[in-house]
Amino acid sequence: MDYDRRSAVSSFYGGRRSSVDALNRDYAAPPSSDQRARRDSSSSFFNPNGTGTLPRGAAEPSRVHGAGYNRMSYLDAGREEPVKGGNDEVEQPNEGGWDVFADFNNAGPRYSHAFGLGQSEPTYQQIPSPRPALLDEDPATKGPVELVTVPALGAEWGKNELKAMTKKGRKEDKSEDFGRKWRAFNRGQYGLFGSKWLTRRTVVFLIFGLCAAIGIVLAFVIPRVPDFAIYGSNPLTSATGWFNQSISAQFSRSPANFTFPANLQLQVDTNSNFLPLVFKHLDAQIYDLSSFRLVGTGHMNRTKLPAKQFTNIQMPLNFSYLATNDSDLTWIDWYNACKNPIQYANGTRPGLQFRLNIDMDIEGLPTKHSTATTVTNAACPIVLPINAD
Repeated sequence: MDYDRRSAVSSFYGGRRSSVDALNRDYAAPPSSDQRARRDSSSSFFNPNGTGTLPRGAAEPSRVHGAGYNRMSYLDAGREEPVKGGNDEVEQPNEGGWDVFADFNNAGPRYSHAFGLGQSEPTYQQIPSPRPALLDEDPATKGPVELVTVPALGAEWGKNELKAMTKKGRKEDKSEDFGRKWRAFNRGQYGLFGSKWLTRRTVVFLIFGLCAAIGIVLAFVIPRVPDFAIYGSNPLTSATGWFNQSISAQFSRSPANFTFPANLQLQVDTNSNFLPLVFKHLDAQIYDLSSFRLVGTGHMNRTKLPAKQFTNIQMPLNFSYLATNDSDLTWIDWYNACKNPIQYANGTRPGLQFRLNIDMDIEGLPTKHSTATTVTNAACPIVLPINAD
């Protein structure tokens, strides 16, 4: 506002002490035509009994103070701010030439330049490059330069990496990887051979189904041991042994022995088999039922029999026995059974009594099997001449 519009009350505007602070310094007021003497507010308003302005903190002993309000009635807390007015709101020129906004946006002089600080700008000082030691030596003492070949530095391998490159390390890594996959497989989180669907549960079901399928298949394809029986009323028939074409029927008293070939009539039951039955070989032994002496053997090579039926086969036998003399009971029994029927009054010869053991080796079975039967009245397959001893 203009100075002439300010209040003329001297007790409100005049008489105050100016602050010694540079930032609180009052601006010079323009000259005014009003020549009225301005008195301190303490003489008219705050101190009716006073006649003039007194310094801060000073008091006249002879002056009588009344009940008015003066400066000594309150604590002076600090500097006094000037009352706005006059030319306070007019922008003053920047005496120092420094503007805070220009300092921030690099549009004017900096704070350090405005107040005489940091006038010298930092300069770059180049660091001298290192000189080789050979340059500092005396040229007279230098000799021929020896070139040393330094191997190139390789990669800095760690201890674990070096170990992983060895055979033992690779084996340990493979074992650790297998163990980790096996534990994950047991938890159902990993499938066999890297597949997601072949987990433990799936494998269990597959194994169960596979075992069931194998069991069903084996129930049909595994061969069963057949049953053997003597076929017909006359199981022994005359024949020539295939294993010895020179065998002929003969009985002798000195030394006491007998030899003759024969065929044994057998019936094989294969009804328990779903597939044809194959014998690798069949072996037979004939024992005298009275003395339990071995009197004959038989053998058959590979033989294939149809399934689900009764099959008749002929097993070639070779009867042969040697005794110490003609009083041997086994020799006597077999000689009497093979004599000419004319030598008997009723024309009937006694029958042979023996035990038949059969050993068989069947394809598809891991072990050999045996069976046995007893024959109590079998006719001798040969007939001795009348004049035989």
